[in-house]
Amino acid sequence: MSTCTTASRHLDEPLAGTAATARTWLLLEQPGPWGAKALTSSHLDPALGRALEAAAADTGVRIALIRRPGPHADFGPPAERRVYAAHTAPGNVWLHGATTCDPEQLLALDFTALGKGDPHTFDASLGGGPHTGDPLALVCTNGKRDRCCALLGRPLAAELAASGVDGAWEVTHLGGHRFSPTLLVLPYGYAYGRAEAHAVKEILQGVREGRVVTEGCRGNSAWERPGQAAELAVRTAAREHTADVLSVVRTDGSAPRWEVTVAHADGRVWRVVVAQGTSLPPRPESCGSPLGSPARMDVVAVRELVPAAVPMPC
Repeated sequence: MSTCTTASRHLDEPLAGTAATARTWLLLEQPGPWGAKALTSSHLDPALGRALEAAAADTGVRIALIRRPGPHADFGPPAERRVYAAHTAPGNVWLHGATTCDPEQLLALDFTALGKGDPHTFDASLGGGPHTGDPLALVCTNGKRDRCCALLGRPLAAELAASGVDGAWEVTHLGGHRFSPTLLVLPYGYAYGRAEAHAVKEILQGVREGRVVTEGCRGNSAWERPGQAAELAVRTAAREHTADVLSVVRTDGSAPRWEVTVAHADGRVWRVVVAQGTSLPPRPESCGSPLGSPARMDVVAVRELVPAAVPMPC
């Protein structure tokens, strides 16, 4: 049976510059079945889901539901739920966790502060604190969004959990169904596509050591898509694998061409030219959707700048 992932893999569609965009992620545990729009079509109170969507709008916070891998029979609301917040912008990367008996407590959060990278509202409202366990491996498994996410994502999540990956969770939506199984790793916020269990374990070990694995990487969710592609290109050109040292400090231009400035914590700066291309031949962007030509981020040039040529931010 042909699927959107089959077509994307067969056509060798590039992954760079395809990650969801969010500087801050807010994750709420919600067992049981999920609908296509999980915040309002799961066993979470839909009124609460709508209120959370409204509270997070235009703040830079992206909310998703998570659940432990395994069967998802409906046993009613859990007595306690895990909640996580993570900020992914380099220089201020953090992951905090909490437990709540009442998910309505999330409405007390200052979403604007969270989006700017301030964890104090999370800790004060939920009794949270820095996460000290393994990094989180969030695998998209929402078959109501796309069947590939269930067919490919759920076995991956189950394999990770069975092999002892404590940070393995299923998540409602990461975008890019045709790249399933898709994965987001926190705290650094790098997304991956066409993931396999052995590669995920390498990725997680890299996170523990403060490294970024670029193979199969879609980009860092802290940046818009041209910046995601540019940052990965600099990592490749400079052979830089250390996490939390590269930042997208400026993006000039607009579709279909951008000039992205990427800065290293040690003072080095690169100018990266990114062009928006068209993926041909047409292919389904999601199972059951009409054939389309999704945009792709093509890196045209990567140039390290001498100090005198470094542009100052506006």
